[in-house]
Amino acid sequence: MNKTHYLTIVLLLFCANNGFAQSVPAWGGGADLKDLSFGFSFSSVNSYYKIDKAPNWTAPFLDPVNGNQPLTGNLNSISSSYSQGFGVGFLARYRLTEHLEARITPSLIFVDKTLDYTYDTSPSILKTVSTTTIDFPMLLKLKSDRIGDFRAYILGGLKYSQAVGSKVNSDVDAAPLDKLVKNVGGYASYETGLGCDIYFEFFKLSPEIKLSNSFGNVLYHDNNAFSSPINKLSLHTLMFSLYFE
Repeated sequence: MNKTHYLTIVLLLFCANNGFAQSVPAWGGGADLKDLSFGFSFSSVNSYYKIDKAPNWTAPFLDPVNGNQPLTGNLNSISSSYSQGFGVGFLARYRLTEHLEARITPSLIFVDKTLDYTYDTSPSILKTVSTTTIDFPMLLKLKSDRIGDFRAYILGGLKYSQAVGSKVNSDVDAAPLDKLVKNVGGYASYETGLGCDIYFEFFKLSPEIKLSNSFGNVLYHDNNAFSSPINKLSLHTLMFSLYFE
């Protein structure tokens, strides 16, 4: 059972316990009584890359500065594992029907992704892709009937991510083995998730789990030992959020 399954089970148990804890429905700050309402969020973010390797990815990288001398040994593997980060965001929701709403949740996301390169004759090298992005998700939220202080929902939609600060030329003077792996400045993703609304006297709390996968290629292609073996990078993200409305 992977991390996604564990988080989903915890979320459902948390929602169920709170949903049937009280017999008198709470007001929830009146959020559901308005067509338009606002809130904020805190998120735990976990991301990793799906790697599509170039056809000759195992070949040593030839350094063009030093007469095409091999800079590395033969590559044995390129891998990426989950890296943790966090985000803070803003929520604006608009009620379309009793059970359907549209919402935008712009967020500032801080998360460093990693790529691990292992070679046959030289030590393995771990590259960190440091990124700060502004995410602009546009989602539809389908809600169940309210039961006491509890309402479950599913959601889905699209997201655009824009990097804050360019790193395209940040490693121009770096040594060959200190070159960076970089992402493109902006890319789109699709998102899907589930959660629940829990009503308190003065506000509504919504714990939520979302999965997102990027469209296209997020790799900025550079002629260096770490970007050249990769044909395409796709970004996969698991996010657990608490929304206060």
